[in-house]
Amino acid sequence: MPAPAAADVIAAVRQSPGNRVKVAVSDIDGILRGKYIHKEKFESAVEGGFGFCDVVYGWDCHDQCYDNTKLTGWHKGFPDATARIDLGTHRRVPWDDNVDFFLGEFVVRQNGRDEPFPLDGRQVLKRVLKRAEKLGVVPMCGLEFEWFNFLETPQTWADKQGIGPTPLTPGMFGYSLLRAHHSREYFKALSEEMAAFGVPIEGLHTETGPGVYEAAILFSEALEAADRGLLFKAATKEIGARFGIMPSFMAKWSQQYPGCSGHCHQSLSDGKKNLFHDAKGRHGMSKLFERYLAGQVTTLLQFAPMFWPTINSYKRLVDGFWAPVKPTWGVDNRTASFRVIAGSPKSTRLETRCPGSDVNPYLAVAACIAAGLDGIEQNRALAAKPIEGTNVGAEDIPRAPRTLIETTRIFRQSERARDWFGDDFVDHFAATREWEWRQWQDAVTDWERKRYFEII
Repeated sequence: MPAPAAADVIAAVRQSPGNRVKVAVSDIDGILRGKYIHKEKFESAVEGGFGFCDVVYGWDCHDQCYDNTKLTGWHKGFPDATARIDLGTHRRVPWDDNVDFFLGEFVVRQNGRDEPFPLDGRQVLKRVLKRAEKLGVVPMCGLEFEWFNFLETPQTWADKQGIGPTPLTPGMFGYSLLRAHHSREYFKALSEEMAAFGVPIEGLHTETGPGVYEAAILFSEALEAADRGLLFKAATKEIGARFGIMPSFMAKWSQQYPGCSGHCHQSLSDGKKNLFHDAKGRHGMSKLFERYLAGQVTTLLQFAPMFWPTINSYKRLVDGFWAPVKPTWGVDNRTASFRVIAGSPKSTRLETRCPGSDVNPYLAVAACIAAGLDGIEQNRALAAKPIEGTNVGAEDIPRAPRTLIETTRIFRQSERARDWFGDDFVDHFAATREWEWRQWQDAVTDWERKRYFEII
């Protein structure tokens, strides 16, 4: 898609009401970090970028500074990095007086030109997409998110000290029109305001669990899909707050209920047709599709922290629940990690079911596409057989690791990860995940008190 002319965007911003523009970037955890700037500042930023403290890559989700990173951190003094505005991300925010909104990405100035900031997830995804371009393919993606909704505000949740959130509705009612009707104004706002925000929702329904929803975001080219995923999560929280609802994209908030997924649907296009479809191929798959799938089966788990990024991510990976725990594939089989959907020439695609809803969308999409393209570049054969039913045929396949530190060590040592994402990103992201693990190791939990306080 051609980039819009700067003059046209500036003219549109000038004509909109008010004197402010909202700009934002994604931090390392996929949390939207941003600010409001004056329209005159925006116009200068279109050409020269604007300063944004690189601390957003030097601290965790609670603004605690990492003590083990090299490229940014306390030891660097947290200087401003340059954020470049992507004019193609222009939107207006319906629930914020239709203020103009733009996403940005970090760059570093080297040898007289801008180079991608290696820790920026959006830049990491663009690095992968450049490899796709060299292969002559355009990755297409559609993201799905499940999330729980609670009758909480930031203050009530703080007062409860993280214990006993009140679900929006009780009971286990998947695909329930009754439960959707219960919160129809919130449901309606999500559908209509997301569309007006440039994040079109293809389908929205209740899932199995108290107050849990699932949304499928309309597919697009991969970078736009990741942008939509990032903005969907942030926008859901802002819209929900208007109704006294606190959405949570935590992968597993309660042991009693299924976890929340962040499935990634993918196909490859040549700009005109879906390259995954071949009516004469095995299960309707083209040879290119088979190699892409083989890449994910053999490689994706090396990138696991990019789609299982938190301590809590691994609580979702429970045998017998919906989340797949082995690198398996199957034809229209939701118990497999990689679900082949052999549909029409337009709809044939791969659904990667590993990621949880707690992902940074840029990193999860980058990991999925990189693993698939690696299969194409390496001409990998699809040796593994599809599973049948509920994991029939997967008995001898080792399950995924159960902890963040295990997958982080694999990720740090992965030559494939370094090839696709770069040494700087791999070292930094691994360090941030090790930090996250240490915070968990130091914590004393409710589970420990309930188990040991009295009896030991």
